[in-house]
Amino acid sequence: MEQEIKTVESFRDSIATVIKEGKRIWIYSKKPSGKLYNARTIVSIILLLFLFGAPFIKIGGHPFIILNVIERKFILFGLPFGPHDFHLFALIMIAFIVSIFLFTVVYGRLFCGWICPQTVFMEMVFRKIEYLIEGNSNKQKLLNKSGWNANKILKKSSKQIIFFAISFLIANFFLAYIIGIDKLQKYISDSPSEHFGTFTAVLILSGFFYFVFAYFREQACTIVCPYGRLQDVMLDQNSIVILYDYKRGEPRGKIRKNEVIVLGDCIDCGLCVDVCPTGIDIRNGTQLECVNCTACIDACNNVMEKVKRPGGLIRYTSKNQIEIGKQSFFTPRAVGYSSVLFVLTVIILFMVINRAPVELSVLRTPGLLFQEQPNDKISNIYDLKIVNKTFNHLPVYLELENINGEIILIGKDLNMEPQGVSEAKFLVILHKSELKTMKTPLQIAVKSNNKVLDVIQTSFLGKVK
Repeated sequence: MEQEIKTVESFRDSIATVIKEGKRIWIYSKKPSGKLYNARTIVSIILLLFLFGAPFIKIGGHPFIILNVIERKFILFGLPFGPHDFHLFALIMIAFIVSIFLFTVVYGRLFCGWICPQTVFMEMVFRKIEYLIEGNSNKQKLLNKSGWNANKILKKSSKQIIFFAISFLIANFFLAYIIGIDKLQKYISDSPSEHFGTFTAVLILSGFFYFVFAYFREQACTIVCPYGRLQDVMLDQNSIVILYDYKRGEPRGKIRKNEVIVLGDCIDCGLCVDVCPTGIDIRNGTQLECVNCTACIDACNNVMEKVKRPGGLIRYTSKNQIEIGKQSFFTPRAVGYSSVLFVLTVIILFMVINRAPVELSVLRTPGLLFQEQPNDKISNIYDLKIVNKTFNHLPVYLELENINGEIILIGKDLNMEPQGVSEAKFLVILHKSELKTMKTPLQIAVKSNNKVLDVIQTSFLGKVK
């Protein structure tokens, strides 16, 4: 029995794209077609339009999205963020990771098949170009086996040139998300020697994208990406993944006339394997190489329609649904992840909605009590720190709100740069007659353009007269 189980599960001992000697098996996947493939195409078009269109979108003259990791400047949906918002970024990243866990627990690798950039570009851009130039899988095999002639050189060279051109385009738009589309257009119009470092970085990034999509391909999902291996930990019996209904499909076999043999619905045509971009046989069960691209579902449904059998032999379902006919979405893990995600989402929305455009802090300078001043006055020295979270220049000045006195800024006037941080020292000078206790409460209004940005509560130390 143990030997039988080992034989059945032997396909898990290696990945479908590598032979025992370690040599790679090149995948010639057949061009898929069907309702789910059409739906994925529509989703991919929307994602690609957003990817290449977002850098051109501006709100109030500012980019819609900027992810400038180098200068630590970020703009998300028109709102500026900086290093001072690190706590918000941390919460967003945690929420993103929890959402991936939740979707994996409930819907398996839905992200991989429908949204992942690797899948979208590989299957919906580069693979389509390959089909257009070299033809379907059989024609690609014949072309690769044939000798070098004018036709092969033309097809191979044109394909590789287009692949690199698209990779170069992707690299440039990747840069646009970092420096902004306006600066990118300026860089393009200038000579490469004027921005040699940036130009070199774009070429290196273009080469990386070209290598991934022209050569490495599905290996990025099966070897590099850890998500396929993590799914074994996150999936359970109720997770919805792409599965073969073995109860309905087995025993599989070819349809032959005048044969009275009781077989399952699977006619063993092998099309589900032919269309798989990672080369697996979905009939073996859930595998780490499966990216849930739905190509096998469309292929099987097309065959079932031709042989006049119901579709759904391969479908989105759960193991429990196939084995016992029951499905439960509200598993403890799904409820737990959903609760955590809901709480994180509420916290993030609250913080974003109540996020002040300017962050202020006023502290009395450590180690100093008070200073005697002429005309029976006393002063305290304070440290001021202002973080400007807006796109605007802010000329800032200070006023006392609850007591008579004066504020003297030490050094130059405060003129805040957009998304800048400024620090300064200032004196608060009060007449001794204003002091009733050793520690007098102060309210300091921070204003800009006659508008109160914030009112800081602090205290003033001074000897009572």
